[in-house]
Amino acid sequence: MKRVIKSLKTKILLLSIIPLVLVTAAITVISLSQAKQLSEQEIQTFEENLLRSKRQELQHYVGLAMTSISHILADADTIDKFSEARVKAILHSLTYGDDGYFFVYDMQGRSLVHPIQPELVGQNLYDLRDTYGNFVIRDLLTLAEEGGGFYRYVWRKPSKGGLEDKLSYVVQIPKVNWMLGTGLYIDDIAKEVAATRDKVTANIRNTFVTVVIILAGTVVIIALLGVGINVHASQLADTRLREVAHSYVQSQVSQRRNFARELHDGINQLMVSVKFRIELARDTLEQPEQRALSELEKGSEVLNQAIQEVRRISHDLRPILLDDLGLESALHSMTDDFAERTGVTVDVSLDLPVQRLPDDIEITLYRVTQEALTNVERHANARQVWLTVWQKDNMVWVEVKDDGQGFNCSAQGSDDCGIGLMNMRERTEILSGDFSVRSKPGMGTRVRAGLALL
Repeated sequence: MKRVIKSLKTKILLLSIIPLVLVTAAITVISLSQAKQLSEQEIQTFEENLLRSKRQELQHYVGLAMTSISHILADADTIDKFSEARVKAILHSLTYGDDGYFFVYDMQGRSLVHPIQPELVGQNLYDLRDTYGNFVIRDLLTLAEEGGGFYRYVWRKPSKGGLEDKLSYVVQIPKVNWMLGTGLYIDDIAKEVAATRDKVTANIRNTFVTVVIILAGTVVIIALLGVGINVHASQLADTRLREVAHSYVQSQVSQRRNFARELHDGINQLMVSVKFRIELARDTLEQPEQRALSELEKGSEVLNQAIQEVRRISHDLRPILLDDLGLESALHSMTDDFAERTGVTVDVSLDLPVQRLPDDIEITLYRVTQEALTNVERHANARQVWLTVWQKDNMVWVEVKDDGQGFNCSAQGSDDCGIGLMNMRERTEILSGDFSVRSKPGMGTRVRAGLALL
């Protein structure tokens, strides 16, 4: 029954935790999915804003470059070779950062200024293609003729020496009909976006870990509360069950005591009175007949057997000595009768409280001892028996041990190893007590029972 109750409590606890876990998991998954979508949108927005700021920066650099050569362009209606050389020199000297520089091409695609890659100066790159197959210089010249614009292509990055995506802005220089431009490499933007994405991912991961920790803590708290409530409820139920069991046994003991006294004081006395009258009638027959005397003798014998049987039943229901003198005297009387009847030596050690124990505990200890001694007499073939009764930690214990032949419970084919032991176990457990049997062939037997004092 306890297993069923415990299983039911476990199921109730699981039914309270599982929905919480499922709902929290669903909310977490939905929240994380929405957070990822939102983070991607924010990262895209960040990337677009970053590109927009870089484009503005490129326009600003080109504007500064145009400003640096504007005084040369404004001096004459046409530009001579000397002025062109001055323009090239100024633009060649303008650099910023590790990879920032200005490039100049004429409208035929010949490189005029390229400070980072001076080997390109003088070469015609009109038909140059990047790794994507785009005609880079040709497209840049077209944008410059149209009034300027942005263009993305693949070009060698000076600081790394490898090819990287590059975003450039180009315009046309008036009077000389050249293309002026500058650019920045997209991998720097990609690094910033990747760093931002890593931070967002780390935040999402930390949020997920936090939710998991909070959920685990909540589950643990609920489980601990559930276990605490179950333990408290189990203790209350066990206490109540023990009280009910004690009340039931006490009621049974009281009924048996009353019935035993009725048998002893009522029916038994009447039968004794009838026996005396039969004997008196037998003795006062004036002319006794052999047959009448024989019948009276038989009747007296049967009546005497009935008297003894009533006395036995009365004693089995409730030992009169236990009521009159208490458990200690009743146990001493029982062991004395056992030793006299069987010839087995009995060593008795009784350490009972000064005040008498409750009736249900006394009768249970008495019956367990009686059944144990009966088993010793019938099966143990023992030479000595030890009876010990003591009190410890609000428990009263009885132990009957012998040096007999012992037995093997598994060989008996029953968990209780016989009806006698089963009766002792049931008597003990009905009061929520502890019962144990320890025996081995040739090693004797020890029977122990403990009952809690309310």
